[in-house]
Amino acid sequence: MKVKVISVLEDNYMYLVIEESTRHALAVDAAVPKRLLEIIRKEDVVLKAILTTHHHWDHARGNEELAQLLPGLQVFGADERIGALTHRVSHGQELSFGTIRVRCLFTPCHTSGHMCYFMWEDDSPDAPALFSGDTLFVGGCGQFFEGTAEQMYTNLTQILGTLPKDTKVFCGHECTVRNLKFALKVEPENEVVKEKLAWAKRDDEDLPTVPSTLQEEFLYNPFLRVTEEAVQRFTGRTEPVEVLRALRSHRDTFKKPKERPNPQAMLAFDWGLFGPFLEKK
Repeated sequence: MKVKVISVLEDNYMYLVIEESTRHALAVDAAVPKRLLEIIRKEDVVLKAILTTHHHWDHARGNEELAQLLPGLQVFGADERIGALTHRVSHGQELSFGTIRVRCLFTPCHTSGHMCYFMWEDDSPDAPALFSGDTLFVGGCGQFFEGTAEQMYTNLTQILGTLPKDTKVFCGHECTVRNLKFALKVEPENEVVKEKLAWAKRDDEDLPTVPSTLQEEFLYNPFLRVTEEAVQRFTGRTEPVEVLRALRSHRDTFKKPKERPNPQAMLAFDWGLFGPFLEKK
């Protein structure tokens, strides 16, 4: 099982998961069809299905176009708001694509219909993979747009946090540096946070910081460390859900990025709609 990390828009990730023996592939969060199709052609694979974590446009915008271009394409998700949805999945449901196995993990909070996908390959020594969308990030977690701190606590501790510790975490956005700067504010003496932040800020800023591993996340991600004394001291809370609620509130106002580019403009750029204007005369 080979995972291609595809950077799109301002800081989004799409993923192409390839079964190498058959050259069949799955896409996770196919937001930008043009870019995805370029990778599919380059890798010489056949796209069989799309797994969509949630309905937000920067994760699901490409579904309709891809469904039109590739008749018979299956689109999986847990929310009826997901475009071109053909298969609505539920928590714990398992899917098979050749030797690739997928377990659907329902994690409502960022959106009420958010689904993560835990993936492994039969008879493979490789570590399993978690496609966590906007629930779990490297060093952080998603905003609570349609849910509660109680839901996110369950997501992080009971659903995702109990997966094998060597699980590779492929999240939906590249926000690692911002997340770790916040983690350092929460735990200024945490040496693991300092080391991970220095690594994430390495010279080549275009290199993805995914995947991390679940084991690593427990060492530096404050949202997975709500029982640690330093995290509780920062929030002034001791009850884990209240610690998580306070952390999210602090993170929401922490060094917000300045003048983020217009999302629709970024999408148009990735789709090549500005091409005619950029060509040399």
